[in-house]
Amino acid sequence: MQATTQNRVFNLEISWPLLPDDFVLPDAPAEDTDHHPLATALSEALSSAPELLQDALITTNLALCAGINNRTICKAPDWMYVRPVPAWPHSYPRRSYTPHTEGPVPLVVIEFLSACDNDEYSMQSQQRIGKWFFYERVIQVPIYALFRAETAELEVYALESGLYRSQTPNPENRYWIPGLELFLGVWQGTRFTRSGAWLRWWNAAGQLLLWPEEREELERQRAEQERQRAEQERQRADAAEQRAAKLAFRLRQLGVDPDS
Repeated sequence: MQATTQNRVFNLEISWPLLPDDFVLPDAPAEDTDHHPLATALSEALSSAPELLQDALITTNLALCAGINNRTICKAPDWMYVRPVPAWPHSYPRRSYTPHTEGPVPLVVIEFLSACDNDEYSMQSQQRIGKWFFYERVIQVPIYALFRAETAELEVYALESGLYRSQTPNPENRYWIPGLELFLGVWQGTRFTRSGAWLRWWNAAGQLLLWPEEREELERQRAEQERQRAEQERQRADAAEQRAAKLAFRLRQLGVDPDS
């Protein structure tokens, strides 16, 4: 029997059913071409902190599900982080995630806004369920972030007493994300073929979590520096050996055995 809760303010009965195998998910919404690289960059940077990957579900456009008044409602966050989640036991891809039944509530949900925004701010709660309402009142996701890449605007909301409250960034204009124990902020630069504003992670010490190719480049630079250092040491040793050989030759010319 599925657990249910009651949202008396909106007269909602909320349950946590698994998505039926025959449930037809809505067509994927039209998304900005920036959405996929932004989401991928967020996920790949977490490989710098392996402990955050263990038992975690990190997804893009996966159906997040709940039952509302006996209706199955699904939203597909642009980026979502859940931990800990049991390993997916099936050979086929996961289509959905239902909190409380399959694991805990997501720690963070992020939506990327575009010129044709859908319902990221919507509090509709009747025939059509808005995303804001779904994340705040139904799922109760602790952190909800919205990012508009073209203007580099980042909004972060934290669930406080059941409602989302706008958060204030630190002096570096970054937001602390409890659970991940990381800062989330905006970074300007280029990755592959995309230039502009990105969402990136910083650790508690303010160090940027690098993308895999950045770590590879850093390792390449370190290896090159070590190669140059070793070459300089070899050249110094060769020079010292040559000086010693010249000195020995001069001493022998003067009738002195340098080895005695």
